[in-house]
Amino acid sequence: MSQMISAELVDLELDRAADSKAAAARSLAERMVALGRVTDLDGFLADVAAREAQMPTGLDGGIGIPHCRSAHVTEPTLAFGRSAAGIDFGAPDGPADLIFLIAAPAGADDAHLSILSNLARQLMDGDFTAALRAAKTAGEAAALIGGEEAATPETQAPAPAAADRPFRIVAVTSCPTGIAHTYMAAESLERAGRAEGVEVSVETQGSSGFTRLDPDVIAAADGVIFAHDVPVRDKERFAGKATVDVGVKAGVNRPAELIAEVREKAARGEITEAGAKPSPVEAAGEPGEGYGTKLRKWLMSGVSYMVPFVAAGGLLIALGFALGGYKVSDAPSVMDHFLWTDTSSWGALLFQVGGVAFKFLVPVLAGYIAYGMADRPGLVPGFVGGAIALDIKAGFLGGLAAGLIAGAVVMAIQKVKIPVSLRGIMPVVVIPLISSAVVGFLMFLVIGEPISKLQSALTSWLNGLNGANVIVLGVILGLMMCFDLGGPLNKVAYTFAIGGLADGTAGSFKVMAAVMAAGMIPPLSMALATTVRGRLFTRTERENGKAAWVLGASFVTEGAIPFAAADPLRVIPSAMAGGAVTGALSMAFGCTLRAPHGGIFVVPLIGNALLYLVAIAAGTVVSAALVVLLKGLRKQRPEPEDAAVGSAEKREVAVVA
Repeated sequence: MSQMISAELVDLELDRAADSKAAAARSLAERMVALGRVTDLDGFLADVAAREAQMPTGLDGGIGIPHCRSAHVTEPTLAFGRSAAGIDFGAPDGPADLIFLIAAPAGADDAHLSILSNLARQLMDGDFTAALRAAKTAGEAAALIGGEEAATPETQAPAPAAADRPFRIVAVTSCPTGIAHTYMAAESLERAGRAEGVEVSVETQGSSGFTRLDPDVIAAADGVIFAHDVPVRDKERFAGKATVDVGVKAGVNRPAELIAEVREKAARGEITEAGAKPSPVEAAGEPGEGYGTKLRKWLMSGVSYMVPFVAAGGLLIALGFALGGYKVSDAPSVMDHFLWTDTSSWGALLFQVGGVAFKFLVPVLAGYIAYGMADRPGLVPGFVGGAIALDIKAGFLGGLAAGLIAGAVVMAIQKVKIPVSLRGIMPVVVIPLISSAVVGFLMFLVIGEPISKLQSALTSWLNGLNGANVIVLGVILGLMMCFDLGGPLNKVAYTFAIGGLADGTAGSFKVMAAVMAAGMIPPLSMALATTVRGRLFTRTERENGKAAWVLGASFVTEGAIPFAAADPLRVIPSAMAGGAVTGALSMAFGCTLRAPHGGIFVVPLIGNALLYLVAIAAGTVVSAALVVLLKGLRKQRPEPEDAAVGSAEKREVAVVA
């Protein structure tokens, strides 16, 4: 640990340099840059912001742990800051005065990630945090953080003896990055268990790998706690127990409540049956979520796995056209004809590789929708159904239908009571066989042809759009992209666009271009507004505006969330107006895009690139001018220099959630 932090990475007066979480991350990251631990400050901060958007990193007890894995990090690094005023990181009990910025390389090895997990456990130790608050010098704080590891459960005081066998709980913790929350939740549950006289055994499924709990320990357990934000691996091991299933933050913040809840369920005899376990996406939901919310998560599960194929395939095809011209689409196979010195041959190679990648889009979409519904047993029928959709030219719509049908069929099969002697062959033989046959029957003979005709009609409609109709579609897409800044409506428009890429038509390429351009407007316009009329914004907003330039240019719409959280009635309508202008102009100019992401970095591969930039610039100016006008009309008050930062960032947390 001592190699990861030094006195140069410690700021015991962070409140002098930062009064918001964005400013705190920047101040600490600048120390990492100065030591060569981070190579690109803005790129790294964008990765930190993206992680923060997934879930606030504030913890009870005055702790903030912004963290991420980033390609801009050269080696695992910790920076520590102490703020007497406190900085709001979204914790339920208020601002944090101890802030740890954890930076891990994208390919960090297990040993370093294990060290990071040890720090996460130490943060649950009151003596450790008290010592940090009392540290007088940066060197003292660095030595404390890099010193001996916190005591393990085996070295701490044993749990109070019970009159008979104590209640036993097994738990699994995991978070999206597997660096901090995973291990904090584990430590929190173990501490609460010792306080309650309950035996708690935790399996941490983190980035540093995980060791499965002993089957005998699981068999002897009376209850199970899942505190996770990513799917639990091999979840079927825990079937037949009283189960509590929550997000990882609940494991950190309210472990005693979770233990009490699982004990109550065990007392009532409520257990999770092996054939009726919740799917990964169902488990990620919150109590009381309706079917519509679960359906959206199932669909986004498929889309998230499809996007890398779209990105790779689209960019390869675009590069192929750039090298060899549009004639590469008619070129013979490069296996039969390839000249090493001919750029057209290289263009044809890239085009054909990209075309192969595109053939996976619909099967991957269908397969992972089914996976989101039914876990791994859904993959085979999902991929089979997606391949059939591709074969019968049912396209993106066919993939959606195939994935949902495959997931539903597998879930239905899993609910059938199976003799113990047959359970071993169910996941590898029976479920794939029956579900694939059912999905194939339905896709080929029942719903395939109607969906194929609907897909063909939609494609023809997109290709036939002209004049006012094109502009109206661009306006609608622009409004959707900017309404909730990365929320459900934004995702609907984005999913519609990348789904169209699977068809490879000119109309779908225009839609993708309009959607990306409009999605760049909110952060770019806020960045411009804070530059030209900085006095209308707080100091924190002006700092956020600097990062918004990079986020907007990278097509990260969420970069405008801090501004919308603080002033939604002025910011959101302004962003929507600019997005509508950009969407309309992009469609009117006939701009096309084959890649689903990339922002200005893929401009050379965009059709009518110059006019595309004009559309983005126009929307940015319109949105910035409107927000400046609306803010200027309100009664002017002396700038409080972020006296209201805490409440504004709390609203930000609500918007992100």
